[in-house]
Amino acid sequence: MKKVYEMTREIFNNCAGNQMRDVFIKDVEVSDDDFDALVKPYLTGGEVSCERGDDGGAVVFDIVTDGMRQRISFG
Repeated sequence: MKKVYEMTREIFNNCAGNQMRDVFIKDVEVSDDDFDALVKPYLTGGEVSCERGDDGGAVVFDIVTDGMRQRISFG
């Protein structure tokens, strides 16, 4: 059964002293809470790390790809 979640993708700015970030929000359908399948396309690059966690009921992925830090959350 598919459920609809709000997916928020935050891309953090690498420039020192700049706290702004790009934020993208969209509704996505997820089968059997398979969030990993939706995050997989963002895991590209030479050096990739991904940590999954929970934040107040939301599923959160902290991702670093070739030095670019981003966070994808489903709530």
